[in-house]
This record gives sequence, C-alpha cells and structure tokens, in this order.
Amino acid sequence: MDKYDCLKIENQLCFPLYACSKEIIRHYKPFLDEIDLTYTQYIAMMVLWEKKCLSVKELGSCLYLDSGTLTPVLKKLEAKGYIERKRCEADERSLNVTLTDEGEKLKDSAAEIPPKMGSCVNLSPEEAGELYRLLYKILSNVNQ
Repeated sequence: MDKYDCLKIENQLCFPLYACSKEIIRHYKPFLDEIDLTYTQYIAMMVLWEKKCLSVKELGSCLYLDSGTLTPVLKKLEAKGYIERKRCEADERSLNVTLTDEGEKLKDSAAEIPPKMGSCVNLSPEEAGELYRLLYKILSNVNQ
C-alpha cells in the first residue's frame, strides 16, 4: 500500500458522508421552498416543534451548531414570526427561543416533507435504521 493511498478520495469515509448530506439537502430544497424555510431553519423548527422552548445553547447542542451559525437562522425565523427570542429572567446571559402560534401552524405543512423525502433515499426500513444508528455512533465518537 502506497503511503499516499490514504489521500485518495475513494478511501475517505468523510467524502461520501459529505456528498450524501449535500445531495439530500438539495432534494429537500423544493419542499422547503414551499414553506419558505432553508434546511437549517427547518431542522431548528423540528427541534422547536418538539420542545416548544429552549435556550439557544440547548438548541445549538441538539443541532450540532455553534451560536455564530445559529444566531442568523434564529433572527430570520423570528422575522417570519415563527419564534421569539427572549433573555432568560433567571440568567440574563442565556437567550431562550420559544415557538410562536404561527410557528406551530407551520408544522402541518412541514409534516408532508419527510414522507416525500423518504422516496428519494430509497432504503428499506432496516437499512435506514442501521444507517441512522451508525451515523449517530460516528457523531457521538467525534464529539467526545
């Protein structure tokens, strides 16, 4: 084995992960355009539809995003009326994000997106479950 084989793109696990992520997000775009969300706004809303209210730090942790990436996303969601951002009364350093009624209403339209996306991935439920498990295993290993 050549010492430079490790630099070949076909020997990289990171490349197919990157390419799949990029292509899947590209397939989301037409569906997300219908509800006027970017992919990052969509995943932020997914967490908020589940949790209703949490700190920016907690939201960033759920999404693996830093505050520098998350802040512009939240500002746009707030401008659209889907969320409110308020300082925590108990700790002024903490900023809470709360889903608005308008943001909750968007959930109905968004619920149509995952079934549409499932057809583009074309994995059996077992394959999808295994891929999910392996991806989260990688995430937990790289974040230690």
